[in-house]
Amino acid sequence: MKRKLISFDWAIKRILRSKANFEILEGFLSELLKEDIKILEILESESNKDTKDDKSNQVDIKVKNSNDEIVIIEIQYSRELDYIQRMLYATSKVVIEHISQGYAYSKIKKVISINILYFDFGDGDDYIYKGTTNFEGIHTHNKLYLNEIQKDLYKTNEINKIYPEYYLIKVKNFDDNSKDTLDEWINFLKNETISDNPKAKGLLKAKETLDYLNMPDDEKIDYERRQENLRREASVYESTYIAGGIEEKLKIAQCLIEQKVSNDIIKLSTGLTDMELANLTNRSDCENSPK
Repeated sequence: MKRKLISFDWAIKRILRSKANFEILEGFLSELLKEDIKILEILESESNKDTKDDKSNQVDIKVKNSNDEIVIIEIQYSRELDYIQRMLYATSKVVIEHISQGYAYSKIKKVISINILYFDFGDGDDYIYKGTTNFEGIHTHNKLYLNEIQKDLYKTNEINKIYPEYYLIKVKNFDDNSKDTLDEWINFLKNETISDNPKAKGLLKAKETLDYLNMPDDEKIDYERRQENLRREASVYESTYIAGGIEEKLKIAQCLIEQKVSNDIIKLSTGLTDMELANLTNRSDCENSPK
């Protein structure tokens, strides 16, 4: 029988920052990054301080990877329309906050930004996306590599190993069918349940630690209040940005159709899909047909 578990975003605020529970976060990070991750400390900075009103939605973690390199991992979880800019801002802030004044730029730590998205984000059907930085020649299209001196300075062969990496976990796109150990974690992020015999690193500890029924009564009240607030925020977001946004796009598209603007320009201007545009065009033809 599956027991109700605390949501991951709540756990990372209240429980997983404790050193006694590092095993859980280490398991998640190890499965996602496909290497053994050891947490050294939770970093306290202006960008991730836990506040009384519970609006903190980021945690920065100093870790050691399987190559004994020190890396800063930033985990974000939010429901915002302008999230692409938020990722850029947060990552830039982490880079600046964690280099001492006067240090050489070569001392900047690698940053990995992990973004757990509980809302529709971008146009893509996968549930995990990875973004890195590479440079390509405009004329030759050849990839730019580090020279030998830079390789020795940065202890890596690849430029993308220096710049921040981004992971986007689109929780809603997961089909609830766990095909590997990472999927077991994604299933927990989406459904807040863990199977009786999880194989993924950290999940057995999570199953024992994050059991809702083991929470103190006052903690349960706080947790339920926050979950209700999240449901209310999601409803407002959907009605304001999704339903309202689509309605406005359809109105604009309708005007462009009447002006005989090409479908390619309409899609570019409104962001409508081929299906949405086709349905609108068909409806317009019916409305304009002779009675």
